[in-house]
Amino acid sequence: MSVVDGQASFYSMSIVFLDRDTFVASVRFATAGVAGRPWHDHSHTPPELVLECARDAEVVVTNKVRLPAALIEQLPSLRLIACAATGVDNVDVDAARRRGVAVCNVQGYAIHSVPEHVFAMLLALRRNLLRYHQAVQAGEWARSGSFCLLTYPIDDLAGATLGIVGAGALGQSVARLGEAFGMNVLLAERRGADGVRPQRTSFEQVLSDSDVLSLHLPLTSQTRNLIGARELARMKRTAILINTARGGVVDETALLAALQAGHLAGACLDVLGEEPPAADQPLISAGLPNLLITPHLAWASRQAQQRLADEVIENIAAFFRGEARNRVV
Repeated sequence: MSVVDGQASFYSMSIVFLDRDTFVASVRFATAGVAGRPWHDHSHTPPELVLECARDAEVVVTNKVRLPAALIEQLPSLRLIACAATGVDNVDVDAARRRGVAVCNVQGYAIHSVPEHVFAMLLALRRNLLRYHQAVQAGEWARSGSFCLLTYPIDDLAGATLGIVGAGALGQSVARLGEAFGMNVLLAERRGADGVRPQRTSFEQVLSDSDVLSLHLPLTSQTRNLIGARELARMKRTAILINTARGGVVDETALLAALQAGHLAGACLDVLGEEPPAADQPLISAGLPNLLITPHLAWASRQAQQRLADEVIENIAAFFRGEARNRVV
């Protein structure tokens, strides 16, 4: 049973958080600030229990639990879906709109956490930190007879070209860090755009010129598999792809093929198309030394999690005050 108290139950005129365990326990949700409504935490709610847990709730808070159209239509008391994230791809927003249910999200909370994670992964790969750490642990340094090991290549970021696809708050923050490292930053225009805006570079040119390509855009019907075999083929063989956005933005089959064939120098992924992944997920099981995968935690510094929690509470409180704050619908 996924419910914190061990039993599924019905909550009238209340707020139900379907996946509280997507935050660390130390993060505080100031539930006293939500118009006196009772607040009910569920550690994790599997699909078969979502209807039972949310049936009579006014507000449903979800980080990653899916709320499809068929479910939304069975929640007569529902007035607000408060997404504890920026992405709302787990919610059928069209169904919510038809039902007159408001949907809000949170933006900007990970303005430091995600960019720092991007560069942590990038530096680890460009400077081969994991390989060198493993070499030291295996005794290679002790046996080398030299003051240093130079087994694996090391590349500076300074002077390299950083391409950014998705120039919102996160993309712009990554751009500023790239400039601080001395990188040449290119902001990509939308794929298929009629023209190129000032301070932007065409999508195709960014693919061709980037030594590092970092993705910062939501998953939509237009962005699904945005980076596929054709796009990977346009990139430099020495380039690194970084995805801290959504797994579906990258065609994982095409990425694995490019890495295995040496058509791409490396990749850093914080997201996958299926989360949590299957035990035999091809990218993970491939065991590639030039592929660094972290478990969807770029957003999750302690500071960012608390900012996100505070914003969720304020979004709900604003809704009950009659204010449209961070509304998607």
